[in-house]
Amino acid sequence: MKWIRFVDNDTNRGAGVIRYGMVDGEEVSVTEHTFADLLAGNEPTVIGTQELATIAALNPVPTPGKIVAIGLNYLDHCRETNTEPPKQPLVFTKFNTSLLDPGAEITWSGELTQKVDYEAELAVVIGRQCRNVSEADALSHVFGYTAANDVSARDLQFGDGQWVRGKSLDTFCPVGPVLVTAEDIPDPQTLPISSVLNGEVMQASNTDNMIFSVAQLISFCSHSFTLEPGDLILTGTPHGVGLGRSPEVYMQNGDLIEVVIDHIGALANPCRVL
Repeated sequence: MKWIRFVDNDTNRGAGVIRYGMVDGEEVSVTEHTFADLLAGNEPTVIGTQELATIAALNPVPTPGKIVAIGLNYLDHCRETNTEPPKQPLVFTKFNTSLLDPGAEITWSGELTQKVDYEAELAVVIGRQCRNVSEADALSHVFGYTAANDVSARDLQFGDGQWVRGKSLDTFCPVGPVLVTAEDIPDPQTLPISSVLNGEVMQASNTDNMIFSVAQLISFCSHSFTLEPGDLILTGTPHGVGLGRSPEVYMQNGDLIEVVIDHIGALANPCRVL
């Protein structure tokens, strides 16, 4: 099932209310579900329908307890950054204040950073609390999947000596456009993934090229800290980032960046330098 989160503008249902809807082709069944209802598996109550084309999607994961991010999880990405492949998952975090809706502007101060890069990533939404889970059991703790852009200020990321600030500027974590439940993606290691900058394909890969699979990442993280329902795990980006190009390519004022993942769709955001 595909869930979309949006502002309901139907006055008969209560205009201005943020709702979740179930996407079926070009039609959305509008429900009274909250994010907590989704995670709990509660039966949805349908209160109307709406054409998908009339809906502006919001980030479908509005309140993650934490955003866990994984670095250097595709071999070709390690090569393009002249980095040794990690022997275990490289874990960092992004602050929740970096979350951004589909279609909203990625913004940054031109005085603070001049090297803002894109990173197409599959994002995992945890559905059940997990601690010390095995790889074999890990996927049973997944609620669903969505797309994310791990936007990165490379000059801050590498100048600081650690990654959090350069990865966590406000608007640096677009997520969406829909949340696809795990039963619709039984194997997350089979998904074509790409990024498109101003119509040009920059990254093109498949999640089967991950060094550490989704199941391995969940198991690894759960042996260090508890994963709670609603937590987000960004699973790493493939080769083709701006940093790895010659010459380097960074996002500029007026650019449009898209993250495209099969079965999930396109997460598109314009860019603006403040």
